[in-house]
Amino acid sequence: MATPIGNLGDITLRALEVLRHSDLIACEDTRVTGKLLAAYGIDVPMTPYHDHNAAMARPQLLARLKEGACIALVSDAGMPLISDPGFKLVGAAIDAGIHVSVVPGASAPLAALTLSGQPVDRFLFVGFLPSKSGPRQKALADLAALPATLVFFESGPRLAESLADMTAMLAPRMAAVVRELTKLHEEVRRGGLAELAAHYRNVGPPKGEIVVVVGPPLETSAPDEQALDTLIENALASMSLRDAAEAVARGTGLPKKRVYARALALAKPRGEK
Repeated sequence: MATPIGNLGDITLRALEVLRHSDLIACEDTRVTGKLLAAYGIDVPMTPYHDHNAAMARPQLLARLKEGACIALVSDAGMPLISDPGFKLVGAAIDAGIHVSVVPGASAPLAALTLSGQPVDRFLFVGFLPSKSGPRQKALADLAALPATLVFFESGPRLAESLADMTAMLAPRMAAVVRELTKLHEEVRRGGLAELAAHYRNVGPPKGEIVVVVGPPLETSAPDEQALDTLIENALASMSLRDAAEAVARGTGLPKKRVYARALALAKPRGEK
């Protein structure tokens, strides 16, 4: 049996019981998990399973499972399978007919969603956006029309730029930046996307793991001409005229022909056709 176990910092009695009765514990870092096992007097062999060795370790773990071993898969922080290689191991185990159970632990995306103050009845976990602005804006344009709260992972060095792209492509929305969730130094900052982008541009990159929660589109009237020009110019900074017009039209709900015509007028002084 394979059992994914969540956040080691929020260990439950059920998780401790599973660990005690496992034949093997697969973990991101044996040093981190070792401290937990030592604290609770658990003497079970460990083996590393992470991004760098998953392809090699997975067949060995599957072989043990097929022999009848009970293996617990744990993460250093957060919920296993969320942005880590655990989903491939669990998927392979399911394909092989091996029973898989789960001991839920803390999940940064869900915890951030709860703390954000944004609607939780409909949401989409996106994970990490592309690292470069152009592809990132295109990805955001595809999400702009969704009537749902959006949940992203982001790194400190990219945070200000990502928030600026969200401001440009998602139009005015409320959001929250949540840092170091499920860990010791938890921090939440709420506000409009433009406000948050300006804040992190001024204070510099924050440390730690970050979740950005962006609320659904606000129920507002269509942007005025000045606001529309700003959206188009922001999009033109990293996208072709056609892609910029499509992205802004999707994000604002305005007719694409109108947005394209205005984008063409704004682009002409810069020599674009």
